[in-house]
Amino acid sequence: MLGAAKNSPVLHRPQPLRRLLRHLTTALNAAPPNGVVPTKDDYFSAIHHISNIVRRDHYLERTLNKLRIAVDSDLVYRVLRACSAHGTESLRFFNWARTHHPTYHPTTLELEELAKILARAKKYESMWKLLESMQTHHELTLSEETLCFVIEEYGRHGLVDQAVELFNRAPKTFRCSQSAGVYNALLFALCEGKLFHGAYALVRRMIRKGVVPDKKTYSILVNAWCSNGKMREAQLFLEEMSSKGFNPPVRGRDLLVEGLLNAGYVEAAKGMVRKMVKEGFVPDVSTFNALMEAICKCGEVDFCIDLYWEANGLGLCPDINTYKVLIPAVSKVGRIDDAFRLLHNSIEEGHKPFPSLYASIIKGMCRRGQFDDAFCFFSEMKVKGHPPNRPVYTMLITMAGRGGRFVEAANYLVEMTEMGLMPISRCFDFVTDGLKNCGKHDMANRIEQLEVSLRGA
Repeated sequence: MLGAAKNSPVLHRPQPLRRLLRHLTTALNAAPPNGVVPTKDDYFSAIHHISNIVRRDHYLERTLNKLRIAVDSDLVYRVLRACSAHGTESLRFFNWARTHHPTYHPTTLELEELAKILARAKKYESMWKLLESMQTHHELTLSEETLCFVIEEYGRHGLVDQAVELFNRAPKTFRCSQSAGVYNALLFALCEGKLFHGAYALVRRMIRKGVVPDKKTYSILVNAWCSNGKMREAQLFLEEMSSKGFNPPVRGRDLLVEGLLNAGYVEAAKGMVRKMVKEGFVPDVSTFNALMEAICKCGEVDFCIDLYWEANGLGLCPDINTYKVLIPAVSKVGRIDDAFRLLHNSIEEGHKPFPSLYASIIKGMCRRGQFDDAFCFFSEMKVKGHPPNRPVYTMLITMAGRGGRFVEAANYLVEMTEMGLMPISRCFDFVTDGLKNCGKHDMANRIEQLEVSLRGA
């Protein structure tokens, strides 16, 4: 076997990275001089290689000059994204691209990405020099979304005065109106600095200027108050806004529940929702989903199931995210009957089961030793649900193997390849070893041949 492999022709020999980089262009359909056309994999490999140089090479400019790469907007943006945790190095790479490649003209996309990187790294002086240069030479400026990001970063770093100054400069310097999004960014910065009186004053100014608060406005302030144990202030704020005719897009109690969850007060949130349900009210579905997720993480699955059925009886309309939270949690603790009831409910509501939903039920059944039921259910889901993906097959093969059902695991392995899904090496090893141990040597040899044919193709 080894001798045959040694004399067989080489099917695929990867091109050296240096050679690919030498002829790399972002237009993948452009043929380079030597006739080697780089593929998308080659392109992203090159970006990965360049990103490693930017992150780790002390003399990155000198090393990049040796590569002789064609630089354009897409390449610069992707490298900056890959180096988002390295502020100074990203700036050096951007300056190198501008100075060593006259054909490269920066766009707003790269500028905003680099501005975010520098803001995260607290390199504000470098960021402002860059923005001034780009505005002078290329007439590029920040969008509202990036401006809000910088204001929020000032707040996270405790630089509230600078956040206020940038907010005031926005209309003149960046030709950006003080919209609800910009107000929310400054509101977030003030709350990060625990300046609640200033935040409340900002909301009042927002209303005076004719800007209508949105859900995020309420959420920022309520979350901040709840995080600091100021539940009473949050309630008074919501009541006052309601009395002035500025009702939040969702009910005040939903905002309070979300605020308590974000602050980590799960028990208080549970108590509030329990009280709402007893009074005959149900929370907003997004609030309900957030509560279910938080409680499931604490392991209180019984409470979640009881609350689900109670809220369902009061008119709660669950969405697919409700089932994405509940079904895996219920299956994990072995309550398969409840998991099936939830799945059938989702199907009746028009949701087609997708792999991450039915996979958790199959895994739960395998853990309980119900392999025949699991295999039957899997066959049913292939018809009624979305087609299984690679992780589902990998899980099923692994669970079948752990239960000693190696013949079924081998069949699923073959079925997986017939669907065009490439199994991982561990699955092949796991199945072949199991088949040999239980005396199925012919089947084990066929699986080994299948692996060789797939790896060699």
